[in-house]
Amino acid sequence: MNERISREELVKIYNIEITFFDELVDSGLLNIRTENEIRYLMYEDLPSFERFANLHYDLDINIPGLEVIHAMLQRMEELKQRNRELINRLSAIGNTYDEE
Repeated sequence: MNERISREELVKIYNIEITFFDELVDSGLLNIRTENEIRYLMYEDLPSFERFANLHYDLDINIPGLEVIHAMLQRMEELKQRNRELINRLSAIGNTYDEE
């Protein structure tokens, strides 16, 4: 079984409001698993949660703002990946010409 942490533990550890956690889930920013009516966040999703909590509590960014930031960061990652793919293709083409 994957490592996980309950919503209640997160609220205590990070000193956040439970409604903030629920709003992240409701907006689709966090994916959780529910077992025996207890909501769990998987450890692999903790970095995203921490980023959202920091942006919200330190910079006072609301949920719609977090949604925009999240979408922009995802798009940036997609563009970085696409850039890597194109560089690799160009490199392979360049190597083909070098061999001729």
